[in-house]
Amino acid sequence: MRVLLLGAGHIGQIIACLLHDSGDYAVTVADRSLPALEKLSAKQIQTLTIDIDHPSQLANAMQSFDTVINALPYQYAMQVASLANTANCHYFDLTEDVAATRHIKLLANNVSTAFMPQCGLAPGFIGIVANHLAGQFSQVDTVQMRVGALPAFPTNSLKYNLTWSVDGLINEYCHPCEAIHDAEQIELLPLEGLEHFSLDGVEYEAFNTSGGLGTLCETWAGKVRMLDYKSVRYPGHCELMKTLLEDLQLKSDQETLKKILRRAVPATMQDVVLVFVTVSGLKQGHLVQEVFARKVFAQRNELQPLSAIQITTAAGVCAAVDLFRQQRLPQQGFIRQEQIALPEFLANRFGCAYQQSRQVESIS
Repeated sequence: MRVLLLGAGHIGQIIACLLHDSGDYAVTVADRSLPALEKLSAKQIQTLTIDIDHPSQLANAMQSFDTVINALPYQYAMQVASLANTANCHYFDLTEDVAATRHIKLLANNVSTAFMPQCGLAPGFIGIVANHLAGQFSQVDTVQMRVGALPAFPTNSLKYNLTWSVDGLINEYCHPCEAIHDAEQIELLPLEGLEHFSLDGVEYEAFNTSGGLGTLCETWAGKVRMLDYKSVRYPGHCELMKTLLEDLQLKSDQETLKKILRRAVPATMQDVVLVFVTVSGLKQGHLVQEVFARKVFAQRNELQPLSAIQITTAAGVCAAVDLFRQQRLPQQGFIRQEQIALPEFLANRFGCAYQQSRQVESIS
């Protein structure tokens, strides 16, 4: 499979290495950052220097490929997907942006190629897990999805370090959140719905953020009473973000907020990803609850250290592309994350990164 990977950043680097090293993909990585591309060239991975802000350069780059993986910031998703459609390329991305996904779904009508957005952690893997658990019930009542990409050693007042895209982080804090409440599809405000829980003796908070549900609201409409998604952080984070976004009105000046976070909040490779899904409903006439809870930790390899968010996000999109290549997924049109069977994902050579994670034993 000839793959054009757009974006040689934090996540793109790992996607490129995984696919290239598998031996089944001819990967070319396109970006405008020469230092990032040089890292990949040193690993014998093909690279292409383009300006991602010039649609004509993106369009020309796609002509020699049958598949495009978009690992650029979320604001490029609509444009790149449209260009992939014109170039007759299959399209995969990591976007959490709801508007972009709706646009891509419209593009995928009556086409001969496949469009599969939201192939990361959340949306992505979390939806595969939730759909699998819910499918085991004769009647589903409640689906709760909780995901956190957290520093292993929080030290600042936000109790947070930058582990992934600042653009994506602010986007999910500022846009309405889809949910199902009392069997009705609704929108909730971000940073609301604060709750507290503990795993392995560690205290966490969770609150509404945008995009993590993927297409589950549509898939489970009319079949579930309650369905929602929340981001997990350490206690106190939500209140401080509300101060920044609402009291200081940085929600209306997001570029300033991004500059503040990039300047003042350190990035870290020492992180942990928490995945926590609970589903309750009827099985054989009895009300029961099923739980999926995992922690994925960073890999501290001196030659190539990997953060937990790199591992989980790259595993998601690489497994989706791999299952598509093996014809385990539809070969055209819009593909939802929940069309991936969880056992097949975990058995995949890329998806097994989640299988090798540690299952959480105690939940309260």
